Amino acid sequence: MSEKEFHTLSQLGADSPLPKSPDEAILERVPSPTADPYLVRLTAPEFTSICPVTGQPDFAHLVIDYCPDEWIVESKSFKLYLGSFRNHGDFHEACTTGIGQRLVRELEPRWLRIGGYWYPRGGIPIDVFYQFGKKPDNLWIPEQGVPTYRGRG
Repeated sequence: MSEKEFHTLSQLGADSPLPKSPDEAILERVPSPTADPYLVRLTAPEFTSICPVTGQPDFAHLVIDYCPDEWIVESKSFKLYLGSFRNHGDFHEACTTGIGQRLVRELEPRWLRIGGYWYPRGGIPIDVFYQFGKKPDNLWIPEQGVPTYRGRG
């Protein structure tokens, strides 16, 4: 990354408070280090959001895989973005698909998938999956490795 590109990052190396909402969060990106297809995996085993009806916390294990084109997500901005969901009320499906769609808008990857493995609410675990694009040929994509619910962990 050039010095100019580094200076355009507003959160990395700075005191950055947690955004109040996902809409206010700034997702920053940096150039991909290679034009060759490769896989990036982002894992958030302690993701939290709020139930929009009861106000109770919801917990999920998120696994995001993507094949970059020109951009990769800057990890501190991504951490702050995910943290902004702690006070955000939305259903599991909206949180999971919304994160995937936001990454697609910001990064314009060749391919992306997200698995949201939600812990039970009312005794029912809800797993939500979203995919964008066609998997590039010859791209190794490991299993997400999150078992179906049995005291997930």
